[in-house]
Amino acid sequence: MASTTIHVPRETLDHLAALAAERGLSLGQLVQQLAEREPTRAQIAERLRSDRAAARRNMGADMTDDEFDQAPDILANICKIATDKIRAARGDTALRHFPDGFGSPPSVTCP
Repeated sequence: MASTTIHVPRETLDHLAALAAERGLSLGQLVQQLAEREPTRAQIAERLRSDRAAARRNMGADMTDDEFDQAPDILANICKIATDKIRAARGDTALRHFPDGFGSPPSVTCP
């Protein structure tokens, strides 16, 4: 395993140390986990190429990359519909929890 020194502000170091301690990790292990979660541009491009190839196979359509880029964001649309339905179902409940109009009900997270 390689070794290096990273210069960060004291607040950042303290934050990373707290995160590592909470998770029972060393700083090096925490940095490794954080780095593994963030794909590089090349990894993102490969994932996009692979996903589009799978979509082409599964849909039986030979869409170009330009057609993919122009297509509506179906997942975002589904998430918006689901979020709207959840908020509508909460209806009065959200107002009872926030009667003064400050704050907001818990958010809904979509991928």
